[in-house]
Amino acid sequence: MTIEHDVIVVGAGPTGLFLASELALAGVDVAVVEREAGPSGQSRGGGVNQRSAEVLAMRGLLDAVTERAVPRESVGGHFAFLPVPLDARPWRTRYPDGILIPQDRMEDVLEGRLRELGVEVRRSTELLDLVQDADGVEAAVSAGRLRGRYLVACDGGHSTVRKLVGADFPGRTGTMSAVSADVELASVSDTVSRSVGHISTLARTAGGYWMMLHPLDGDAGRTSGFRVVFGGPPQAELPRTAPVTADEVAAALVAVHGPDTVLGRLRWGTRFSDASRQLTEYRHGRVLFAGDAAHIHMPVGGQGLNLGLQDAMNLGWKLAAVVAGRSPDTLLDTYHDERHPVAAHVLATVRAQGVIMSPPPDADDRRALREILTDMARLPDGNRYLAGLMSGLAVRYDLGDPDPLVGSRMVDLSLATDGGTTTVSALLRAGRALLLDLDAPLTPAEEIVDGVERVTARAVGSPVGVDLDAARQVLVRPDGYVCWVGREHGDRPDTALARWFTGSAREAPALLR
Repeated sequence: MTIEHDVIVVGAGPTGLFLASELALAGVDVAVVEREAGPSGQSRGGGVNQRSAEVLAMRGLLDAVTERAVPRESVGGHFAFLPVPLDARPWRTRYPDGILIPQDRMEDVLEGRLRELGVEVRRSTELLDLVQDADGVEAAVSAGRLRGRYLVACDGGHSTVRKLVGADFPGRTGTMSAVSADVELASVSDTVSRSVGHISTLARTAGGYWMMLHPLDGDAGRTSGFRVVFGGPPQAELPRTAPVTADEVAAALVAVHGPDTVLGRLRWGTRFSDASRQLTEYRHGRVLFAGDAAHIHMPVGGQGLNLGLQDAMNLGWKLAAVVAGRSPDTLLDTYHDERHPVAAHVLATVRAQGVIMSPPPDADDRRALREILTDMARLPDGNRYLAGLMSGLAVRYDLGDPDPLVGSRMVDLSLATDGGTTTVSALLRAGRALLLDLDAPLTPAEEIVDGVERVTARAVGSPVGVDLDAARQVLVRPDGYVCWVGREHGDRPDTALARWFTGSAREAPALLR
């Protein structure tokens, strides 16, 4: 028997879980299949950047994520481990430090939200084959057959869906090999950081190795967990498929931190490289790709996890609108148009950081380059540029409108409304679009077209300021990006509403006149 759904999501990592929750929030019948029997329990991608923190706030998930986060100092971001904190405050965000949270804890929060929305992950369910036709996708899985109007591949860097579809995945093979692991330490030397500070303070080189080591539980007690990332001569020689062993990790710890740093237990370990690849197309008919299934790169600064979350945020509301019949199928093409350039830029940024970072630590030319870039990063404009790059706050989609606000993220303003004081992120929590009217008397919120709510408001003092460049009305998509701005009396959002939300050029209600 074939079980039918609106959408099938393959993969229950952060990208798949968040996408499924976006779809379920919008009332879409979604099935999530995952070949593993249970959550990984691995820290893996450990950082939520500033834009992802804003995204989580828009869906009411930030508090739960923060409660599970690793305590750390307020130190700012980094670029290529340079010893200069990146200050995201000029980008007007409420979360200038981002959040340090192991991936397994993030997945627990996201799966909990999905469960609240009535969706259970189908574990121990492996995708075996798929066939698509004009109306949908039929997937053969280890537990039977599923059919969906669309299928989204969120199944990671070794995506089964990508192979079944035969999607073009060009790029560069890896030129180095390293290890990422979660460990417990029986004892620690004085060189091991007892708290999580700026990433440059956690990195160390010695004995031919480079290493980053930090506690996962906010302290460095005897049995607390640590995340360790390292590389050296042995890792360069071992094949990618070779298991990470306790002896291998123990030898690296001693080489870098001395004999007083003793491995107690290896929880898990994996190898990675600096391979860099990206799908030519994110959409193949009724099959779409998100997260590592669409792009891979060296794991630097949690960029992969954050790219995946923001892929899901961009795709979720669009796919829900198409499934519900509010928007034409062509809306899904804008997912590739917007997200492909963002990932391409991130991949280039990661490759650049690979050149700047050491290994090898004793390369004189590379050291000279780092010194010059460190000085540049200390300049206000240079620091702001790098902070915007690494935080995701600088992303601006090309929506064909020269207005500087259109295509940019909507700043999370504090607002006075008819219902009291609120924020932009709180108004977006239901996953609906928002027409923010800053030039009308305060009245109760009202739906103007299906899925779009009009709220009259006044911007009030907040950590992010109140400047909106004299905008009178702002139309904000469910993913928090501005898609239209009214600056003159009588400006109307009809064209933008039709393009993004209604699929037709019918006139918005008279209340917008």
